[in-house]
Amino acid sequence: MSEFTSLAQLTVIAMVPYLLASLGTMLGGLAGVFSVSQEGVMLLGASVGFLISFATDSSTLGILLAAGVGAVFGFALGWATTILRLDQFVVGLALFFAATGLAGLLYRVVIGQTATTPRTATLPRLEIPLLSDIPVIGTVFFSHNILVYLAALLAVALYFFLYRTRAGLDLRSVGENPRAADSLGIPVVRTRLWTTTAGGALMGVAGAFLPLVYTGAFTEGIVGGRGWLAIALTFFGGWRPQFIVAGALFFAAMDVVALRAEIAGTGIPGQALLVVPYVATLIVMIFAFRWARVPQFLGRNYDRESRTA
Repeated sequence: MSEFTSLAQLTVIAMVPYLLASLGTMLGGLAGVFSVSQEGVMLLGASVGFLISFATDSSTLGILLAAGVGAVFGFALGWATTILRLDQFVVGLALFFAATGLAGLLYRVVIGQTATTPRTATLPRLEIPLLSDIPVIGTVFFSHNILVYLAALLAVALYFFLYRTRAGLDLRSVGENPRAADSLGIPVVRTRLWTTTAGGALMGVAGAFLPLVYTGAFTEGIVGGRGWLAIALTFFGGWRPQFIVAGALFFAAMDVVALRAEIAGTGIPGQALLVVPYVATLIVMIFAFRWARVPQFLGRNYDRESRTA
């Protein structure tokens, strides 16, 4: 395998947690709910996904329960901001801290202190017959674990749903003008609740991807800022799935290049290489914010009785 093919294959794998977390952020945001709890929910998903997989030897069960706890936190965000009309930023921060603390607590309660790091089996590679035999392309795109394929299919499905169906148009109208949507009979509260719940589930799976694909083990620093970058990526992608995919590939490429440079011993301090993805993100965001269009009602609670909303 050539160096280029290897880098491209690793980039596709590294794209998945960014893509899932950003699509989850996008779903809630298109309905007007802005989440800042991604980093914590991903860490909790990583903890739960690892612990369940470790205890049951079932990665599938680990992924499903990681999605479940993410969905609970997503629903809590939607409920607190839609029903109780609490400040979205404050609720998001509270959920971030709660999920972060719960992730570490669960690991310590279940695993405790051990002399060696417990590990679980990582997801097996699932090669697509015939397609995986295509030179270069087959290795890069059709020789991955099941979560890579599901993430790609999800992005396509969300694009079709949002831009080719009436339900997708209704969802976007809630984030643009909830009063007008409400007057047309579109259920604003229900839309916000299901999008934040689904978005939280995607963030949980994004977190579970890290131990179940990369390391087979859980550490409290395993998310490594990917949740915060997912927020930037969602803005970079203009809250549209197709551009979020492109942004996720870019962020993942920065990760892979920095990691390879550190392994190759370029003489550049490892700490400096770790900063590369964030610096690249900052530069890209400076330009992306000029054309990125966010939902008009993003971050604002809707009150049917209010005359100013």
